[in-house]
Amino acid sequence: MSTQYADEPGGGERLLEELLAQAHSAAPMDLPLLVNRCAEAFGLGEVVIYLTDIQQRSLVALTEGLPTLDIDASVAGWCYRTVSLRVEDVEGGLLCLWLPVVDGAERLGVLGVRSRSVDAVRLRRCRMLAGVVAMAITSKRAYSDSFARRARAERMQLPAEMLRAFLPPRTIGNDHVVSTAVLEPAYEIGGDAFDHSLTQSTLHAAILDAMGHDLASGLTTSVALAGCRSARRAGLGLLDLVDTIDQALAQWLPEKYCTGILTQLDLASGVFSWTNCGHPPPVLIRDGRVVDGALGRTPQPPMGLPARFSKGPRNLHEVTLEPGDRVLLYTDGVTEARTAGGGEYGMDRFTDSIILATAAGELPAESLRRLIHAILDSEDSDLRDDATMLLIEWWPPTARPTQPVARLG
Repeated sequence: MSTQYADEPGGGERLLEELLAQAHSAAPMDLPLLVNRCAEAFGLGEVVIYLTDIQQRSLVALTEGLPTLDIDASVAGWCYRTVSLRVEDVEGGLLCLWLPVVDGAERLGVLGVRSRSVDAVRLRRCRMLAGVVAMAITSKRAYSDSFARRARAERMQLPAEMLRAFLPPRTIGNDHVVSTAVLEPAYEIGGDAFDHSLTQSTLHAAILDAMGHDLASGLTTSVALAGCRSARRAGLGLLDLVDTIDQALAQWLPEKYCTGILTQLDLASGVFSWTNCGHPPPVLIRDGRVVDGALGRTPQPPMGLPARFSKGPRNLHEVTLEPGDRVLLYTDGVTEARTAGGGEYGMDRFTDSIILATAAGELPAESLRRLIHAILDSEDSDLRDDATMLLIEWWPPTARPTQPVARLG
C-alpha cells in the first residue's frame, strides 16, 4: 500500500479506497497484515485486532503469539464494555489507542493502535481502520473458520454447532431499540435459541426452548426457527407465526414440542405485543428495577403439541412501554440452575442479579453479559440446562437521551 498519499490533500480518502479494495480480496487471517500496512501509510504505529471469545470473557488477538486480554480487567476490555475510545500508556513513551470494532450494535472486539501522539487526524484515521476491520470481519466470518477458531476455547459439541449455524448476530439495533442475547453453556447448548430481526418500524424477537438436551432438541428448535422466519418474512402476524411453527413441528417432528415467546415491538409507539407458548413470562425492567408481574399472563400450550391438547386459539397480549424500558426473555435453565445444596438458583436470586446488572446504566449488551456471568460465577450455582436470555431496550424517537462523549483515559 502506497505511503505517498498520506499527507496530500485527499490522501486519506485514497488510502481508504486502497484499503477497501484490498480488504475485499484478502483472506481472513491476512487482515492484520493488511491493516498494519495501511496504518504505516497513515503514519501510525503497530495495529492489533482483538476479537471477543464466544462467552465474552476474553479478547483474543488475530495475530498468533499475543496474550489474551481479560475483558473485565484491561483497558482494552474497558473499551469493549463501554464501546468507547480508551487511551493507555505503553512502553517507550507510546500511547495505545483502543477503539471498539462494531457491526451496527454488535460488539466484535477492539482495535489497538500504537502512536506517539493523539490528534484529530490520527483519531479519524484510527476510526476509519476500525470501521473497515468491522466490515471485513462481518463479511468474511460467514464462510471462514478462522475467526470462529480464535473465538473458541474448547471444541463445540455437535448440537451447539448446529444451532449456532442458525442464530442471528448476538446484538441488533438502531437509535430507538436494541435487542441482545446470550446462550450458555456456550459449547453445549442443546435446545435453546433466540431470533431477532429489525425493520424500519418493528422489532421482531423470539426465544425458544425445545424439549430435551440433545441433537433432536436442536433439530426441533431449528425447525421452529425456520417456521418463524418463513412466516415473518411473508408478512404474517404473531399468531400466524406460532401456527406455522405448530404445523411444521407436527409434520416433521410429531413427537417433539417447543416452548417459547414470540414478540413484536412497534418502534414509534412502544406497543409491545407477545404470545407465550408454555414459557416463563417476560420480565419488565423500569428505572433499574424489576416490575413484578407486569408481563405475567397465563401461558398457552407449547408449540408442536397435538391439537387435542389445545383449548382454543392462542392469546395475543399487548402493553405500551415507557421510554428506556427493558424487557427480558429467558429460558427456565436460568432459574433452575442448581446450588451446591441441591436447591434451585430461583427467581428471587435471578431478579437480584438483574437489578445489579442494570443498575449502572450500562449498554443493554453489557448488562446482559454481566448478568449471565453473575449467574455462572455464583459460588454455589450449577448450570444443568441451557440458559438463554434476550434483552430488549426501547426509546421513542423523541426521548432518546444524549449519549455521553467518550473521554480519554
